[in-house]
Amino acid sequence: MIRGETARAARLPTVTTVWTTLKGLLRNPWQLVVGLKMPGRSHSGPLPPLTNAQRALSAELRRDVEFLALTIGERNTFVRDKYEEAQFWLGEQVGRCNLKVHLQPFDCQGYMCVNVWGEVTGRDRPDEIIIVGAHYDSLRHCPAANDNGSGVAATLALMRRFAAGEKPSRTVRFAFFANEEPPHFWTEHMGSAVMGERCREKNERIIAMLTPETIGCYRDEPGTQRYPLPLVKRLYGDRGDFIAFIGIGKSAALVRRCTGLFRRHAQFPSMGAALPSVVPGVGASDHWGFWRVGYPALMVTDTAPFRYPYYHTRQDLPDKMDFDRMARVVEGLHGVVAGLANQD
Repeated sequence: MIRGETARAARLPTVTTVWTTLKGLLRNPWQLVVGLKMPGRSHSGPLPPLTNAQRALSAELRRDVEFLALTIGERNTFVRDKYEEAQFWLGEQVGRCNLKVHLQPFDCQGYMCVNVWGEVTGRDRPDEIIIVGAHYDSLRHCPAANDNGSGVAATLALMRRFAAGEKPSRTVRFAFFANEEPPHFWTEHMGSAVMGERCREKNERIIAMLTPETIGCYRDEPGTQRYPLPLVKRLYGDRGDFIAFIGIGKSAALVRRCTGLFRRHAQFPSMGAALPSVVPGVGASDHWGFWRVGYPALMVTDTAPFRYPYYHTRQDLPDKMDFDRMARVVEGLHGVVAGLANQD
């Protein structure tokens, strides 16, 4: 875990760091252009008709999101019975894939929180690990369908397909993290930070970490997409119709690789960005817990508060989500993870 002064120092950049970074960007704005330049081409124009497999995946994603948001509902350390129900359900899903259920308990101010995961062991490079992980907790008083029932449902769908298919070359770990939301965000009680630090303590070879974070909102109307930086809007426009691969600068190679793989496997609009940590939102998910201990990590997102009007509200419900387009994204992510798990 992150502890004491180390935890506080790791949460946010200092004023000096922010100012130094911003001055550097003003002097050399091409740093941003380099961080936004991605391989391949984003899909443009009408989407192709849904395949039968995509329709089935859409229904599967809806089922899991509805269970989390409507059957369980709010799930966090303030509603402990629901939090434990979500934990047990996730362990059950791992077990149904005939994978060993791993539990990682950790103390959170006297209450035991738990990370849950299952692994598909690599056939010839088992010590090299790809992590796909999403947080299963919710903000207080929020059903959290999109944030982050969508990420949990995506991770479950990927786990089921990898568990049922041919073994990848590298190990793929499918993780479900506790305590991403406030008041635990960027603290020693954040589940992904706990896992990241314990991976580092064991010298695990984490090749890549991807977190699907709020991936269920897609809008075609002009003005439905905002950005933390004006330059990004000039490049990608103001329609919230794409999926984004977002990483902190030092994970730039992973961002480019994942964006390129997605564009190869999915006919869906996409963008990638590897930006300084001071840019708002760049480190705002579970990838931060791995990046801070030196692992390459990124989040896959619909950009959450920059697009989704129900973010962190009681109205974050399944009926606000686009499961058909989310299915296209998850299918593309299957190609991304397979590429990472099998390529040199």
